[in-house]
Amino acid sequence: MRKKSSHKNELRLRIVSTTEELLHVRKFVSGAAKQFGFNDDEINNIALAVDEACTNIIRHAYDYAEDQEITIVVTMNKSEFQVQIVDHGRRFDPEHVRMPDMKEYLSHYKRGGLGMYLMKKLMDKVEYSIQPKHNVVRLTKYLH
Repeated sequence: MRKKSSHKNELRLRIVSTTEELLHVRKFVSGAAKQFGFNDDEINNIALAVDEACTNIIRHAYDYAEDQEITIVVTMNKSEFQVQIVDHGRRFDPEHVRMPDMKEYLSHYKRGGLGMYLMKKLMDKVEYSIQPKHNVVRLTKYLH
């Protein structure tokens, strides 16, 4: 299931919680970022951050269940490009996640565990909101 919709300054994409859908998410977000005026590097960074957020939802909130829904909402206002990713999975408290020590991480050839780190490095603002019936990750990038 994939469903797109749009309103003035807002675009929506609904997907099922499978990694196969991530290509569509990247294309959707990249297209919106290009339309907003970001350069290629910024577009790639935004798409990677959104991909990481969706991957974390699929992996951790839904335990790879392929019948759940993720909604991606892109809002564009003046110089602010915001991507909200909404899920109805397991609650997530970002306060319990430590940022990795990159020297140690790289020296031990670790894999995974960099999603939040990358999102924070690639975006200007990363916010989490835990509601009674859903979780929201809000990624913001400013057009400079």
